[in-house]
Amino acid sequence: MRRSLLAGVGLVLLLAAVLATLWVAPLFTDWTARRAQLAELAAARIGRPVTLHGPVRLRLLPYPVVEAQGVTLGDAGDGLGFAAASMRLRVDGGALLLGRIAPREIAIVGAELRLPWPPADAANLPASLSTLSARLVDSRVIIGGMRLENVQARLTAGDATQGTRAEGLFAWGGLEWRFEAGIGRPGYDGYTPVDLSLAMGNAAIAARGVLTPEGTVDGSVEASGPDLSALVPGPPGPFRARGRLTVAADLLAADDLTLDIGGSPARGAITLRLSPQPRLDAALLAGRLDLDPWLAALRTRPSTLPLGLDLSAEAAGFRGVALRRLRAAVFREGGASGGRLTLSDVSAILPGGTSVELNGATAGERLEAALRFSGTDLRGTIEAVAPAIAPSGENWTAWLAPGRLREGEGRARLVLEPGSIAVPELSATLDGIRVSGAGVLRFGARPALGLGLTLDALDLEGWLRPGLDWPTASRLLGGIDANLRLATERARWRGAVLERASLDAALENGRLTLRRLAGALAGGDLSASGTALLGASPRLSDAVLDFSARSARDLLALLPGGWPDATRLAGESITLRVAGGGPPEALAVQASAELGEARLETAGTLDLPGRRATGNLTFRHPGAPRLLNDALGLTGEGVLPWIGEGSFSLVASGAAGAGGAAAERFDLVAGALRAGGALALSLEGPRPRLTGRIAAETLSPPASPWHGSDPIPFAALRAADAELALSVARLEPLDLPSVRDLRARLRLKDGALALEDAEAALDPGTLRGSAALDTNGDAPRLSAQVALRSAGITGPLLGLPLDITAGQAEADIRLSATGSSPAALIATLAGEASLAVREGRLAGLDAAAAGRAAAAGDEAMLRAALQSGETGFATLSLRAALGTGRATLSEGTASGDGVALTLRGEVDLARAALDLTAAEKPADPVPEVGIRLTGPAAAPRRVPELAAWLRWRAER
Repeated sequence: MRRSLLAGVGLVLLLAAVLATLWVAPLFTDWTARRAQLAELAAARIGRPVTLHGPVRLRLLPYPVVEAQGVTLGDAGDGLGFAAASMRLRVDGGALLLGRIAPREIAIVGAELRLPWPPADAANLPASLSTLSARLVDSRVIIGGMRLENVQARLTAGDATQGTRAEGLFAWGGLEWRFEAGIGRPGYDGYTPVDLSLAMGNAAIAARGVLTPEGTVDGSVEASGPDLSALVPGPPGPFRARGRLTVAADLLAADDLTLDIGGSPARGAITLRLSPQPRLDAALLAGRLDLDPWLAALRTRPSTLPLGLDLSAEAAGFRGVALRRLRAAVFREGGASGGRLTLSDVSAILPGGTSVELNGATAGERLEAALRFSGTDLRGTIEAVAPAIAPSGENWTAWLAPGRLREGEGRARLVLEPGSIAVPELSATLDGIRVSGAGVLRFGARPALGLGLTLDALDLEGWLRPGLDWPTASRLLGGIDANLRLATERARWRGAVLERASLDAALENGRLTLRRLAGALAGGDLSASGTALLGASPRLSDAVLDFSARSARDLLALLPGGWPDATRLAGESITLRVAGGGPPEALAVQASAELGEARLETAGTLDLPGRRATGNLTFRHPGAPRLLNDALGLTGEGVLPWIGEGSFSLVASGAAGAGGAAAERFDLVAGALRAGGALALSLEGPRPRLTGRIAAETLSPPASPWHGSDPIPFAALRAADAELALSVARLEPLDLPSVRDLRARLRLKDGALALEDAEAALDPGTLRGSAALDTNGDAPRLSAQVALRSAGITGPLLGLPLDITAGQAEADIRLSATGSSPAALIATLAGEASLAVREGRLAGLDAAAAGRAAAAGDEAMLRAALQSGETGFATLSLRAALGTGRATLSEGTASGDGVALTLRGEVDLARAALDLTAAEKPADPVPEVGIRLTGPAAAPRRVPELAAWLRWRAER
């Protein structure tokens, strides 16, 4: 038993030793010396010449494999010669134990296989590969210019009827693909069937067709999958496609494609160009497209091939913006993420009907493009597009009036980068205004805008939104920073034209800085600068405005009213400077102006929200008559005779607001005139109303042009109302006695002017009266009442050839007249007047001497007494009735020592003519003697009336 057991163990050990010897023996065999044998075996298996250059090794586990380094596969007449890193022959283990090499499978490792292209060169490929059976491992396949990496494939060739098939894996476009391809045997007509199936994940592509004798492939293609973005740079989502396939010498094309992308139908085409450089082109025509996923995929999806994409859609969406009639061609080059994109022939209609055309290219995250636009509602387009560009974009047009920024067209160069939009070049016409320039907008927590524009003209009125107040504007501006430079040939605002205008301003951290505003205004140079802090209540600082011109006429023409536009004063040179700072409710302002020799200075405080100002004003000129003549447009001596020589000075303090203005105190010096007081102008009623008091020291008003025919501008009285207290220390009218302490109240209401409670002191005597002028009727009507009491006469009173030159007088006068000119008023003068004089003298004749000469019968002395001299009287009484411009004496007597004088006749005031008779009655029986004055009042004809006296003397 033991022997049997030992014999069995020995037999097993012997067998194991034999097997081990047979197993290990090949390891010590020199396989490199057998390269020729191995090459021959491989060539027979592959069907083409094989040459081995490197060492050869044997590996037994897990199965016997002979691996040869440095492999060259020769050309078998098909142009497929190539090299490989190594070749692995899986051999039969039993045959190997018997010393034979029996290949079971050949694997080519690290090969770089260049398939012939165009396919016409491979028309004989199936015949030459009729015995091909091999496996490619970690290899590269090059078809034209397309490179398939990490190829793991099995190639098999059937008999004369089956053709060649290949299946396996490869990497292309950064994705791993499964494939299965087959090339059949050519038929009698020379056409060879081909098929190809590709799969990547759950996506599949299947193509079938025939290879023509010309080397092209015609067939069909189908594709489907759950995610289009996994295959091509496109939007994620399921897809299906079916169309025609064409393979030519330089391209593979799938056209007439019927597509379904995410449930949306479309049509399109795909072309893969293989020479001279590989390139993939796609065209897509859809009813609606969402551009965002397409662009995102184009920018981020890696690709080894340049990609051209042509998109067309009737409707499209981009960042929430609806587009119409989209047409876009996109070309991407660069295999890595963020490759270069070229946009060409991009066109669309934006919201608001604005059509745009764009051509450009990207460089990394930067897009530079040329843009053209045209539309009739640019505002609507901006309001729709702005939120998609910037979070604060909805405020871009919030400050504009509804009718602004509508029609326009132009071109621009755009540069878009992460966080910014730049427009290096802009040329456009907006609302009829030609605009050119550049700008940049940077996004962030505080967007920053830089803008430089040149405009041919700019109308500043009507740009701001109605009802836009400062808090709203401050809120709109407070969230951004800006740097703004504007230039225009003409800027208009309310009739004013600023030529060659330029603006340089900045907005930073809520601080608005006007560096400089300059231009030519009204024939002069204007400049302004300043700073404002934004907020609910802004604060100004360093605000300065300067203006200078050789003539003030054009500037004054911009002010309301016609004065003093046509006067000599308006032609003087002018300089103006205004400076201020502070909050709107207490803005401190200082201003100075020089107009010729006149100088104005003012300082005060403005309450802009309350529309109110308080302060002091000083106005000076070295020559008051010259100033008033130039300001009032007078010629000749003008105001000189009554204003007197001297300077002009006005010093006032007060306040002004929307409801009016008030001078709490003013002092006026104009030549010899000295005046002061307080005035208030109210604008709250239907007409301006002036109230206050005026006190003057001495007034010397000129003589009135009683016979002038020019209309008096009574219509000006209906422009305002007034109630003034007047006082004059001394009134010295020309050709009239002077008065003292004149006081009166002047009222003007509804076109009716009244001088009430007028009273004055004479030397001696008192004067009281009133006057009224009503301009509301068909013709202005004037009425007046005057009462003179205990007045001392010291000079000619009436200005007539017979005039009272001395005495104590009392008079009452009531007058009325109608007319629009002084002559018309005199011609319609009516009323009554009475005069009583005591202990006075009458110039123009000697009544007492005439009476004595008449009694003595001395004609020569009588005539002399009636022609000249003076008559002293104890009492004189005159009463006259006035009508149609004539004063008729109804009573006229003078009596005294040897005087019994009677005055009769009338004075034609309108024509300055008279017809008066003065008769002296000597004691009886001497008849009355007298003299008659007729003709012009200045030089009447004196005719003695002595007929009765001459008869009496002759009778004696």
